[in-house]
Amino acid sequence: MALWMTGDPEADALLDADPFALLVGMLLDQQVPMETAFAGPAKIAARMGGFDVHRIADADPEEFAALCATPPAVHRFPGSMAGRIQALARAVVDDYDGDVTRIWRDGDPDGAEVLRRLRALPGFGEAKAKIFLALLGKRRGVQPPGWREAAGDYGDDVPRSIADVTDADSLARVRATKKAAKAAARAGR
Repeated sequence: MALWMTGDPEADALLDADPFALLVGMLLDQQVPMETAFAGPAKIAARMGGFDVHRIADADPEEFAALCATPPAVHRFPGSMAGRIQALARAVVDDYDGDVTRIWRDGDPDGAEVLRRLRALPGFGEAKAKIFLALLGKRRGVQPPGWREAAGDYGDDVPRSIADVTDADSLARVRATKKAAKAAARAGR
């Protein structure tokens, strides 16, 4: 199934074709709407004439930060996120020879190991790693043994994250679940 994450066919096509672009979209998914975060790789690709993990890792940090800040900016905080994108690219180049799919392929890992590898990436904490693992399982067919358990609540069928977005309607359901969870948390204070 082709990915639908931004509503922009070109941005979604890049995410669908390039696993590193998908990983960068996940990295950017904080403090901005989901579809804005996942559109970030397409903005970078348009400005760099392609989306290449090596070129991103090796780019001059000041020039890359300026590229990310060019309107429309890649993120609400383009300078700090540019550094995070480059750190992520450097980790993928250094640890996986530039092939992000090795995170879930090398050594035939189970879900817990894939989660451990994702958590080890710059900018990926527990929740972000679990959401990306669920995204791999639900939308990309990457389903190592135990992936749902390792993904925790994000591995279930409740529409709660980008892993559950397949179209505009499912995006609205995810937003409603998040809104309800925030209201419940406020009520429980």
